Amino acid sequence: MALSSPSTVLTTATQSSAHPLPKLPDCLSSLTIFSFPTKPTTNAHHLSTPTRSVPPNKWRTNVSFFPAFLNKPKDAKPVKDELLEAIAPLDRGADATPQDQQRVDQIARKLEAVNPTKEPLKSKLLDGKWELIYTTSKSILQMQRPKVLRSRTNYQAINADTLRAQNMESWPFFNQVTADLTPVNAKKVGVKFDYFKIAGLIPVKAPDSALGALEITYLDEELRVSRGDKGNLFILKMVDPSYRIPK
Repeated sequence: MALSSPSTVLTTATQSSAHPLPKLPDCLSSLTIFSFPTKPTTNAHHLSTPTRSVPPNKWRTNVSFFPAFLNKPKDAKPVKDELLEAIAPLDRGADATPQDQQRVDQIARKLEAVNPTKEPLKSKLLDGKWELIYTTSKSILQMQRPKVLRSRTNYQAINADTLRAQNMESWPFFNQVTADLTPVNAKKVGVKFDYFKIAGLIPVKAPDSALGALEITYLDEELRVSRGDKGNLFILKMVDPSYRIPK
C-alpha cells in the first residue's frame, strides 16, 4: 500500500490488480520481507595409535556459538538515531542510490528486531497523522514528474478504531485518497481505496480493483516503519496524534 501519497496509492493498487484501472488525470497518476569443525574420521586400525596433544588454537574458528537473535540490539534509540541520520540527506528517498537503499533497509531491519509494539493495530500509538520521511516507492516519490511538480510533503492518517486511512499530498496538487482497512493479523491490513479527491475537493470514486496491503513492522510514539505488498519500505514520523479522518 502506497501510504503517503494519495496519487501513489492508486498506482500501487493498479500494479497489484489483474485488470488495469481506468486512466485518471495526470495529477492523480502517482496516488496510490553454525558450523562446527568436522571431526576427523578414524579407521579401526588407528584406534590404538597414541593420541597427540592438540594445540589450544587448532580447532578454534571464527564461528559464533550464539544464535544471531541474541546479538540483536536491545535499545531502539541508537538504532533510530542511526536510521534518521542515514535518511536525512536522501530527500525522502528520491536521491537514494541502490547502496543508500541497501544501508537504510539494513538499519530498518535492526530497528524492526526491537519493535516495542507487537500488535500495532491494537495500539493507540497508530492513530493520528504521520509524515512520510523516506520510501523506496518511485510512484510515491513521483519520480516520473519534473522535480518542480512533485509533492513537497506526503502524509498518511490512520484511525485504527474506525479502520480508516487517508493519504494526502501537499503543494502543488493537494490530492487525497481515503481507504477502508481490513485486519489480516495484529500488524497487517488489507486496503480498499474508496474515494480520491482532486485538489482535496473534487471526489472521484476509486475502481473496485484499487486494492493494497500494508504491514506495520515498527511502531512507537514518534516513528513508524511499514512495508507494502510490493516490497517497498515506508518510514514515517508522527506529526499530529489527535488527527481524525473526516467522514
